[in-house]
Amino acid sequence: MKSIETLWNRAEHYLREDLVVPARAVLESILARDANQPRVHLVLGGIAWKHDKVRESTRHGIAASHCHFSSPEMVCDVIAALVQVGESEVASRLFTHPLLARDKLTVPILMRLSGQAQINGEHTRAMDFLERARSIGATGSDFQCYFGVQLTFNGRLDEAERALESCLQGNPAAGRAGLILSRLHKQTAEHNHLQNLSEGLNRVRTGTEDHAALEFARYKELEDLGRHDEAWRALSRANHIVSEIVQHDRGSEGASIARLIESTSHWSACKVAKEHEGPQPIFIVGMPRSGTTLLDRILGNHSQVANAGELGDFGWQLRWSIDHRTPVYPDAVALDRLGDVDFQELGQRYLQHTQWRAGNKRFYVDKLPANWVLAGLIARALPNARILHLVRNPMDVCFSNYRAFLGYSYPYSYDLTSLAQHYLDYRRVMAHWHRLFPGRIMDVAYHDLVTDTAGVTRRAFDFCGLAFEPNCADVTLNRSTVATLSMVQARQSIHGGHAKQWLPYAEWLQPLRQLLETGPALQ
Repeated sequence: MKSIETLWNRAEHYLREDLVVPARAVLESILARDANQPRVHLVLGGIAWKHDKVRESTRHGIAASHCHFSSPEMVCDVIAALVQVGESEVASRLFTHPLLARDKLTVPILMRLSGQAQINGEHTRAMDFLERARSIGATGSDFQCYFGVQLTFNGRLDEAERALESCLQGNPAAGRAGLILSRLHKQTAEHNHLQNLSEGLNRVRTGTEDHAALEFARYKELEDLGRHDEAWRALSRANHIVSEIVQHDRGSEGASIARLIESTSHWSACKVAKEHEGPQPIFIVGMPRSGTTLLDRILGNHSQVANAGELGDFGWQLRWSIDHRTPVYPDAVALDRLGDVDFQELGQRYLQHTQWRAGNKRFYVDKLPANWVLAGLIARALPNARILHLVRNPMDVCFSNYRAFLGYSYPYSYDLTSLAQHYLDYRRVMAHWHRLFPGRIMDVAYHDLVTDTAGVTRRAFDFCGLAFEPNCADVTLNRSTVATLSMVQARQSIHGGHAKQWLPYAEWLQPLRQLLETGPALQ
């Protein structure tokens, strides 16, 4: 009989030759002899993932988590595989593996662990790994940048500023560091970073993400100084750079949204799933930059509510249910398989993967703005779930998206025409869910939230089945991590000063405004 190592070498040979079928057969034969082979499970899980077999990839990831590990590196690899398929709780448990408690972990391993903890929504744990890395000598611009980001998430803003400034001293072209640094304070004529940003722009590689980030930072600082003409030019350049990188397919997204509405139009006659036990989720949905973080912080102040963060778990369990790696906006394959979804099972799996985040609380907030596109599925799968929908003035929210640098997951936001279409699609989908599930979704107007915070808070609490607690409206009392673009703003007292920030750019935004005015039921 051939040894396991011999079989492993044969499988590696097949994989180098891109002979997946024989490689898989050899790897399966290894597991038939000894299932305690984490590297084999990882490779088979990776093959399944590549071939769009979500359930098989998930099965191998979980199986790998039960194996014996010979090194911290292997623990890291298994955590990464689990995070990739959305097995957040299993991944969370592995962060406490004895091999990772050793004093002699290397900086690269600690950085990997921090990154995976961040993706898993565990920002305090991510910060702990970075502190360990720093204690054994981690340094350099890249480390200081990432360290500064995590410090910001965790509310340690003075330390974050020092770390980001240290990063830029070593690498003036570090765009992400420059952008976050510009957002920590309102800049003044006496204290700003425009000279450093100009130096970075002279050094940065044209057309890159760093280039775009530095232009976004320059826009922000110029706007703080009231130099709006220059600010608009910087903002336009920044968005053009990213739009060239992401190459957003506006037509494909619109077609997916139209088909989603069409394929779910009969759902008013469908039964929802049975109620589930245990802590229950409160979903906050809406366009990014619509006030979702603010409402999340208010709810998280309640004695019976935990802030769970921006969770992708409902989307992950939908992918498991349809066995397909659908994007956020369900593609054709996802929509073809939607009729076969067992919504009782989908809801149960979601709760199994998220209730651990509630701790000893009765409720937990799942604040992922993009879940607006799945709100109807959430309503069907989770009859106990409360869904709060933030509604903000269309020009305010669209401009806030355009100037935010939201990342590659929001490709619509870098082109004004795409942005307008996306907003109109969002409004159509939300109107559709309201028709199908009357009373299941509460609209919360951002303007009312910042001008009548106590009143809106009371109504939201009533909708969620929570007793009113007056101090909840004071978001400065909430000390939990904030890993969104509102990470600085969310720690300040509530005010209404964020309305109509687009007005200085009204001339250039006129095409956006005209497109938005064609849409239905705008508020």
